[in-house]
Amino acid sequence: HPIPLEILGSSDKVVCCDGAANEFYTRGLQPWRIVGDCDSLSPEAAGKFRDIIRHNPDQETNDQTKAISYLASKGYTNIAIVAATGRREDHTLGNISLLMEYMRQGLKVRTYTDFGVFIPCRDNNTFESPVGSAVSIFSFGTAGMTAEGLQYPLRDFTSWWEGTLNVTTAPSFTIKCKGEYLVYITYPEK
Repeated sequence: HPIPLEILGSSDKVVCCDGAANEFYTRGLQPWRIVGDCDSLSPEAAGKFRDIIRHNPDQETNDQTKAISYLASKGYTNIAIVAATGRREDHTLGNISLLMEYMRQGLKVRTYTDFGVFIPCRDNNTFESPVGSAVSIFSFGTAGMTAEGLQYPLRDFTSWWEGTLNVTTAPSFTIKCKGEYLVYITYPEK
């Protein structure tokens, strides 16, 4: 989708998670840093990018978290993640669910996929999105949840997935609650 590609192309600080640098190498692109345990970095990419590799052998965190921690240690707090929903669904689920942890660390992080954006949230928030956009809300212990600008009413969910498959009815929608939740908004149709 053009939105994550635009984000990638306009950023002056692209950090590749380990083997993602192989794609950069193949396309003749230059990342700012490569962070990870280097288990999937090709010898060719490792050789070309040796001066910008930040090897982190820790096996208790994934490469996305290593990259986020590296950026946070350098003072970056507004972080866009792209290409985190690639070839393995278990990695995808892990990468998306980690957004809540990053938010708890005080970071403003979003994951941009080929179809939409995941936004970790706390308490009241308003979002801009065209009328008719698909929206899902995943609750991580919210109380008093209500919404304006969505087709289906929100309530205190007993299961984390119960806020999925909603639709915007206005150019913006507001979620009011106490607690944490993850919002997914699809990109506008072309």
